[in-house]
Amino acid sequence: MKQPILEIKNIGKSYKTYSSELWRILSWFGIKHKAHHEVWTLQNINFSIAPGEAVGIIGQNGAGKSTLLKIITGTLKPTTGSVTTRGKIAAILELGMGFHPDLSGRQNAYHSAGLMGYTHEQIHSVIDEIENFAEVGEYFDQPVRLYSSGMQVRVAFAVATAYRPEILIIDEALSVGDAYFQHKSFARIKEFADAGTSLLFVSHDKGSILALCGRAILLEKGCVLKDGEPEEVTDYYNALIAEKENSTIRQETKQDGKVITISGTGEATTEEIGLYNTKGEKIELVGVGDSVELRVKVRVTKDIEELVLGYMIKDHLGQVVYGTNTYHYKQHIIAAKQNDIIHFTFSFDANLGVGSYAITVALHSQDTHLESNYEWKDQALIFNVTNFSKNTFTGLCWMAPQIKVEYGR
Repeated sequence: MKQPILEIKNIGKSYKTYSSELWRILSWFGIKHKAHHEVWTLQNINFSIAPGEAVGIIGQNGAGKSTLLKIITGTLKPTTGSVTTRGKIAAILELGMGFHPDLSGRQNAYHSAGLMGYTHEQIHSVIDEIENFAEVGEYFDQPVRLYSSGMQVRVAFAVATAYRPEILIIDEALSVGDAYFQHKSFARIKEFADAGTSLLFVSHDKGSILALCGRAILLEKGCVLKDGEPEEVTDYYNALIAEKENSTIRQETKQDGKVITISGTGEATTEEIGLYNTKGEKIELVGVGDSVELRVKVRVTKDIEELVLGYMIKDHLGQVVYGTNTYHYKQHIIAAKQNDIIHFTFSFDANLGVGSYAITVALHSQDTHLESNYEWKDQALIFNVTNFSKNTFTGLCWMAPQIKVEYGR
């Protein structure tokens, strides 16, 4: 069995305040004195990453994500615990990687690569590749203070990935770049992953974590709350950010082993959810492009001022293919009463690619579940799409073209 390429053992980080600066200085020399106040931003963090494994870290602001990454890369010392790495780390933790604003992109590339442990000769051999990948044109030889945030990300990423590292760590920085460069960067990340690089990716973008990672870790208030399958962890995170003082979050394991997340305050609940064909028959297998109905029966358990029903269709990776709700279609319920039974029907053509899909259903007020989350139920319904009669195609969506071919000079 291969050794983990990264091991995190009992990591904790605290920040202390003392009654005077003298006691702070004396504490640097090992002279103990009780701190006036102590705050722990990380506590008892334990996990390891195998060679070639891609792990996503997700959590709310203040959960300790950036602090943990700084400890892993050695820019911050932990209060307790240890970090063991078995390979070269390349990291983009903050915008610009500490670039000096008065130096050019080229000069900063040499400087940053030197701090990463590369020799002048090594970086010189790939400087043209860095320039070409960053695509900032003549700005590569201009002071970084003239750069936009997106241009800084381009150069920073190009430098960090000039050589394939054993461990690549990225902390949200790519979210600043433009869509074109994000696609280009993700392609390089996947290329590295295929070649055996381990990835530690911190993001609030669940779609990116689902697309890149085979495992996810949820941090909450400096502790590991969840560590497991990306879809299960991100579903729990989604419920967590909608949690109110009197709401609950629970996870249930279905017969097929899938873990579903249910959260909410309970003023309204779903009693029946089904997918039906045009004959009114309940189905689990759908043909590409078939007309279907999603029917949801809802019971109101307490008087509420407004009721909105939303749904999302996710692919087998947990990425959202489509989602909407009755608020956006001006079909929300005003002043629902206790014990009301309400039937919702959504009719649409299943213009989806072949594969397995899950439907998430949410009951709330206003336009999102972040406002009065009555019930959020992930993977409330699973169905499969097959191609009975359409032309062969690949992808997530059925977007049949009209083709015109002409001969001419």
